[in-house]
Parts: sequence; structure tokens; C-alpha cells
Amino acid sequence: MTQAFIGVGSNIEPEKNIREALRRLGEYVRLTGISTFYVEPAIDGPDEPAFYNGVVTIETDLQPVNVKHEVLRRIEATLGRRRNANKNAPRTIDLDLLLYDDLVLSNDNLSLPHPDILKRAFVAIPLYELAPALVLPDPGLPIRQIVEHFDATGMEPLQEFTRLLRNELLFGVRSP
Repeated sequence: MTQAFIGVGSNIEPEKNIREALRRLGEYVRLTGISTFYVEPAIDGPDEPAFYNGVVTIETDLQPVNVKHEVLRRIEATLGRRRNANKNAPRTIDLDLLLYDDLVLSNDNLSLPHPDILKRAFVAIPLYELAPALVLPDPGLPIRQIVEHFDATGMEPLQEFTRLLRNELLFGVRSP
């Protein structure tokens, strides 16, 4: 089994869509960890709905390209994700393969490690929470060092939402 990390985000009915995306993800792979989710303003401006972002850990026997195209993209399509030229447009769900063990890969279909780990606090900080001893295989930096360069101002932790996700999806306990 391979350990991989998936970035998860939504700003259209985020509580509903994230819960459903993770439930569906668990039909394809073994979900082993859920970071704290955070809410923060949309990158493109205050007029857009705020995003919920977090990271999950999975175990899988699928190859990385299959995880991306046969699992993540399928779930996105099922939940109504429509891709367009604006990469920061509002979306029902965004699922990104961030890491696949220590694989380094860069082609038209997939880049591993995902470049946003170095660019986005909302990716690096939840990844650090799940794997504090992680060293990115390329560029060989500890995740701790990457996180130290980010300002988390504006990232509000969603403790109750995170607790509910973990209880339901990791421990099988449904909320009333």
C-alpha cells in the first residue's frame, strides 16, 4: 500500500461537498487521516465565497495517474465541478494529489510533489499537521521549514467541522 496526501477545498456548499467528496473517496481508497480544515477568503477577492481547505491522508494500491484521473477527477465531476480558465474560480470541490510516497514526477498530467505545497499556506500547514516529520522528496525540504515561511493570518480553523468529519469518516460515528 502506498501513502498519499490529497488537498481538499470547496467554496460552494463546502460542508456538504467536502463531506460527500471524502465519503466517495473512501469508496476507492483507505482514508487514514484528516487534517484540521480552515476557512479563509478566496484568493481572487472578497466578493467570492470563502474557501474551506484541508488535507487528507490515504492508502492505495492505485497508480498516481489513476488516483488523479479515475478517482479524484471522477469525484469532482460527480459533485458538479466545472473547470474553466480561472483556476481560482468558485467550485463545489477541488481534489489535488499532493504527494504519492516519495515519488517525484513532472509531466503534462501530473506534478509530484504538487507545486502548491511550496506556494500555499492552506496546503502546507494541514500537510504539516498530518506529517510533521515529512521531507519533500523534491526539493528535499522538511515540511516544517516550508511552513515556517507562511503567514497563517486569515486561516480560521474549523474545529467542529473537522471533528465531525473525523468522527464520521475515520471512526464511523454519525452526528445526530
